[in-house]
Amino acid sequence: MTGLLLRLAGPLQSWGERSAFSAVRDTAPFPTRSGLIGMISAAEGRGRERDPQDYAGLEFTVRVDRPGVLLSDYHTVGGGYPKNRTAATAGGGNKGAAVITRRHYLADAVFVVAVTGPEDDITRIGDALQGPYWAPHLGRRSCIPDEPFLLRARVDDPDAELRTRVPLSSPHHGERQLSAATSRDTVRVDFLSERLPPEVTKGAVVLTAQDVPVSFAPQGRSHGKRRLYRTTAELPAALLAAPAELHGRLIDYALEATV
Repeated sequence: MTGLLLRLAGPLQSWGERSAFSAVRDTAPFPTRSGLIGMISAAEGRGRERDPQDYAGLEFTVRVDRPGVLLSDYHTVGGGYPKNRTAATAGGGNKGAAVITRRHYLADAVFVVAVTGPEDDITRIGDALQGPYWAPHLGRRSCIPDEPFLLRARVDDPDAELRTRVPLSSPHHGERQLSAATSRDTVRVDFLSERLPPEVTKGAVVLTAQDVPVSFAPQGRSHGKRRLYRTTAELPAALLAAPAELHGRLIDYALEATV
């Protein structure tokens, strides 16, 4: 099945799964289906009232280059304003005081995502991501992605590209650890898939995520459940790139498709 490849990297990411506007704004440890479809929908210029079921045919496979570190940030909302301009209550009034929230982020995380689906959908989505109507963000508008963001707008077997060709961000910051990793023939990397890879016969961890968008409407957001499979694969150590050379290798990989 044809597809495209996205690289989700940046100082901060936040992929809310359970919380709406509550005291704690959580993040899932990986890009959610809702967040990815929302990003694609925004790139196509679709309003929140549009039915996200149009994207039901898309499948996502996430390669976890670097899981990141959980960061909690302290926020206040609505402080210093007249009561009618403070945060709203469930009953339709206003709290009249600042609301304290703690927002969770993934710091320094890197994910590469294979998006597969019907050819016409992938072509249209690839075009939109190359010239998005609304700029993409990593779960929240304040979380801006690094470049290159769109690695390939079209590829025949994106899952195979993740395993054999896309440069791999080092999970280590020290040169000694990186040297030790590249001294081996392979490196262990985690994947999250919406279907169990055919080559996996044991060792998969089954997860349930409440992140299938049913509606993005501001007054009626709802999500369903999906099953995920977390597996670990041995990838060629040659895919690992030192920080100083990673950007160049990613650009070279992205440009191969235009040659």
